[in-house]
Amino acid sequence: MTPALAAALAADAVRIDEALEILLPRRAGPEERLREAMRYACLGGGKRLRPFLVLEGSRLFGVGENCALRVAAAIEMVHCYSLVHDDLPAMDDDDLRRGKPTVHKAFDEAIAILAGDALLARAFEVIADPLTHGDSGVRAELVLTLAHAAGADGMVGGQTIDLDAEGRDDLDVGAVTRLQRLKTGALILFACEAGAVMGKAGPGPREALRGYAHDVGLAFQIADDLLDAEGSAAAAGKAVGKDAARGKATFVSLLGVAAARVQAKRLADQAVQHLASFGAGADRLRDVARWVVERRG
Repeated sequence: MTPALAAALAADAVRIDEALEILLPRRAGPEERLREAMRYACLGGGKRLRPFLVLEGSRLFGVGENCALRVAAAIEMVHCYSLVHDDLPAMDDDDLRRGKPTVHKAFDEAIAILAGDALLARAFEVIADPLTHGDSGVRAELVLTLAHAAGADGMVGGQTIDLDAEGRDDLDVGAVTRLQRLKTGALILFACEAGAVMGKAGPGPREALRGYAHDVGLAFQIADDLLDAEGSAAAAGKAVGKDAARGKATFVSLLGVAAARVQAKRLADQAVQHLASFGAGADRLRDVARWVVERRG
């Protein structure tokens, strides 16, 4: 990671955590434990990649920081809800996430399910609020595109395919690519395009950001597959070696480690090319594309 990217990620992580603190307040009452589980899931950890992409994309189009931060926080809520549910015994059955016990271990399974549900609802509540953007049409488009990215035609659909893929030997690279475009890539696509939506950008810039997002999303997932195959739990902050143990088809299992690494690098290079029209303003996005294939956790 370049020093410039490290500094930018760290600075924006502080801003995102501050926004989450405000948007997920503590509140005494019968539902206090639920709210604590929501905060536990979202605060104090994670790369904050998706919200960072929202903020960087917003800067390209002069979007106000408060508006961008609210959308960035909302997508982090959606991402964290998905992690809480993915970690449950009914799905991945994980004990560790971001270097600490998963929500169902720190609280219990029922609270974990409810916390995930509440985070998803809160995300849409935040985006639909006039404080997020003064134009109701923009808010409606953000709600529509995030709902599509998170639902059966996006992240949840991808997770369903992923669960069905365990132990199967008939998935090829095309099928795994589609799976990951839904499971991982759909939210990254929303994150990259949200700034253009808020800034009311034309079709050209939005198409360039969509191309960037597609390539970065796949590169990110290949890097995740490599980390699962070669990394350590200490560096990843979660269990590794799960894909092979469950017989999952991944880019690594289908291509091999060396070819998967080459493909990730090729995708990162393609992603950078999509940003040519944005000039120096997109340098941090270029840095992200290169970093996602080099990261070790």
